[in-house]
Amino acid sequence: MERTRCIRYSEAFRRKVVEEIESGRYSISGAMKVYDIGGSTTIQKWIRKFGKRHLLGTIVRIEMKNETDKIKALEKEKQGLESALAQAQLKIIALESTIAVLEEKSGAVVKKKTDAPSSNELSGTGDTEKEDTR
Repeated sequence: MERTRCIRYSEAFRRKVVEEIESGRYSISGAMKVYDIGGSTTIQKWIRKFGKRHLLGTIVRIEMKNETDKIKALEKEKQGLESALAQAQLKIIALESTIAVLEEKSGAVVKKKTDAPSSNELSGTGDTEKEDTR
């Protein structure tokens, strides 16, 4: 079993690194490379400890009062639509299975009656050839 290496940095060293970042000599990632400091948050902890939070990137999120309510309502609507779509797909599968069983048992081909043209008719690849009436 391999033991992990625990490095302790002196207070003076920590301050020096934070000062160099504050002066612009190094970025946080640059100081990590130069001084071979492991851990992605080690230097960030030092910066917070020494009250230099301005060196850390801050995410500021500005919202209108009703934005969070709108987002929640839209997410709820999206979930409802996804549920309705899933139910419709299950119904289609069940109906297609029923038709397949009926066709198999009766030996007849059951055709759907629809007002919309089939995909074959739209693409022009269907078997609808015109008869010669001469």
